[in-house]
Amino acid sequence: MRNILFTLAVLPVLFFSSCVENSKAEKENSFVSKGSNQTATSGITSSAAGAGKKASAAEVLAKKEVPVLCYHQIRDWKASDSKRAHDDIIPPANFSQHMKMLADSGYHTILPDELYDYLNFGKELPEKPIMITFDDTDLDQYTVGAKELKKNGFKGVFFIMTVSIGRPRYMSKAQIKELSDDGHMIASHTWNHKNFADFTDEDWEIQIDKPTRTLEAITGKKVEYFAYPYGVSKAENLHKLEEHGFKAAFILSTKRDPEYPLFTIRRIIDPGTYTARNLYNSINKSFK
Repeated sequence: MRNILFTLAVLPVLFFSSCVENSKAEKENSFVSKGSNQTATSGITSSAAGAGKKASAAEVLAKKEVPVLCYHQIRDWKASDSKRAHDDIIPPANFSQHMKMLADSGYHTILPDELYDYLNFGKELPEKPIMITFDDTDLDQYTVGAKELKKNGFKGVFFIMTVSIGRPRYMSKAQIKELSDDGHMIASHTWNHKNFADFTDEDWEIQIDKPTRTLEAITGKKVEYFAYPYGVSKAENLHKLEEHGFKAAFILSTKRDPEYPLFTIRRIIDPGTYTARNLYNSINKSFK
């Protein structure tokens, strides 16, 4: 059986890696400034709102997708960073500009419970909804990311890899709880970033159940959402996530599963190389 445990020697290499392999979106040229795309539109709604009956997979797939962004490290590039790493490491100044662009363009952040209720029950969302997510527990998501979110009146989702809690350059239990208490959502990203497609029977306890218990003990809140390491899911195991207490799960920019669309909700990376204009165009191209 494949050894499921990291050695300390390889942890830094794994942690530095992004949760994406081929996620860079195309760049375009149009840009919307404050208030320019907010007239004659309303919040996303559905005729099934309030009906109380869960939508079928086909009905979920038919609904307009809500943009979901994914971030990893928020820091300046180093000479030792590879060119590809520049896609996954966004400089703080760029992140700040991107958040301001979203606010100026009229976007309103939502959290997974709101998205779940919209997809399942047709509950209304605010005008121009968007979700901002962070993977891997990096400390700069707390020191830089959360600060910029607050500045713009946003809330985010932090997918925590529990093996890294309290390690150098990762968040502590106290910081994770503070994020939760401030209204952000804490969700699961496995114990040590093992590829979901490679899960063994034992991994459902190690990579799923134990991290859930750890995060619930830290926050005092239920953990019901999950992000796949590397954005990689596995169709035949999607039903097991529901059996283990999750309501929905997030991939990256690959196709949603036709039977389990709630467990393959799409996200896109906001590359560190993007301008605010590039990001705006990517959102509109990827989530039509």
